[in-house]
Amino acid sequence: MPSDTVTLPPRDAAAVAGVIDTLRGQMGDRVQTGAAIRAQHGHTTTWLATQAPDAVVFVHNTEEVQAVVRACAAARVPVIAYGTGTSLEGHLNAPAGGISIDMSAMDQVLEVNAADLDCRAQPGVTRSALNSYLRDTGLFFPVDPGADASLGGMAATRASGTCAVRYGTMRDAVLGLKAVLPNGEVMTSAHRARKTSAGYDLTRLLVGSEGTLGIITELTLRLHGIPESISAATCSFPTVEDACNTAIEALQMGLPIARMELMDALSVKAVNLHSKLGLPETPMLLLEFHGSAAGVAEQAESFGLIAEEHGGQGFRWTANPQERAKLWQARHDAYWAFHTLIPGLKSVSTDVCVPISSLADCVGRARDKAAGMGLMTPVLGHVGDGNFHMLVPLDDSDAGQVERVKSFLNWLADLAISLDGTCTGEHGIGQGKMPYLTRELGPEAIAVMRAIKGAVDPLNIMNPGKIFDLGNGGPLQA
Repeated sequence: MPSDTVTLPPRDAAAVAGVIDTLRGQMGDRVQTGAAIRAQHGHTTTWLATQAPDAVVFVHNTEEVQAVVRACAAARVPVIAYGTGTSLEGHLNAPAGGISIDMSAMDQVLEVNAADLDCRAQPGVTRSALNSYLRDTGLFFPVDPGADASLGGMAATRASGTCAVRYGTMRDAVLGLKAVLPNGEVMTSAHRARKTSAGYDLTRLLVGSEGTLGIITELTLRLHGIPESISAATCSFPTVEDACNTAIEALQMGLPIARMELMDALSVKAVNLHSKLGLPETPMLLLEFHGSAAGVAEQAESFGLIAEEHGGQGFRWTANPQERAKLWQARHDAYWAFHTLIPGLKSVSTDVCVPISSLADCVGRARDKAAGMGLMTPVLGHVGDGNFHMLVPLDDSDAGQVERVKSFLNWLADLAISLDGTCTGEHGIGQGKMPYLTRELGPEAIAVMRAIKGAVDPLNIMNPGKIFDLGNGGPLQA
């Protein structure tokens, strides 16, 4: 849960007003201060309270990002980057006020190098827009978080998705980037070479930094060839544990599965209602196989045999593009589908990740704990890499339920960490998971992070109040 003792820069209303006036002189009506638009840019998709910025600036290019950052640095005013607003842990909130930089108009694919399987794009390009642009090249970009997120936001939160089991996460997909640093200068982290030993790995320092070290204004991304054949499959199981054990064995057998998603019976019920499907309402694995026609058939057959040993039933696979698209769209819409079961309630979407050998144990214990606490929590997730999500319903007018949810989230994070896992596989830390980071990595690691933050952002203007508290060692005290 969010910390109550986060060290933030002091808010100077006169300095904020001066920055807004300066930026209006440069960008006119692209500087907005209306209450609704500010609330939208401080909004979090989950239950964390909205903390709106003082203004929103819609930028068109790197030079304008530099202008905003320089104005903010001169006045010691916070600056928060905004992509599409789909993050889940309060990354966009402005607890100390400041300026939100909306990157959505920086939405151009700058270059595609088909022979090298890479491209350059601006941060406002969404994953679906990139793949639409690439369609005629025979290439695709595989990282696909549930929302149609922007590439800049995906890099900043080290996003993942259903294809990570085969193609990796944003950590693997970003070859290099350009970012505006807290002093307003532009840094290039790497070029297009597939590997480099030149100095510190600044690319991966920025990927996952959640906007606390710089604002990404261009990305060089690794692409992949569209497979000759793609098939999707579904298989039902008696229990969630049976499904998890099937996933573990399939990976241990070396099957090159492209996607392997778990849905428990409650998730399947929600998806059926929302997406008008007729899937059996039992625990289920959704799968996808990529390769040649013969290879895909062999993968599906091998998986079917493994599933059968764990009680799998109704294994069915199809190469029909429309059927595949409908199935995966339903999976991506699962967050919204769950809300059809309990209209009007908020929810907390949390994720943890553990070594795959601990997956069945972790999922089973988490489901038992939630049931024992009276929480209806559907389970779904990317079981191919040990990452799963639980959607916890929340009536924030019920103080007792709020406390139960807090207790459960705390318990789940500790469980994952105790199994050599992590409190977040892909959502990031933001505000929501700050208390768990020290438990996971220890004070020594947090001290190193603080030192990096202090060296790169000595005024603490870049998305302050996120990931960890600067504490007494912070570069700027409240």
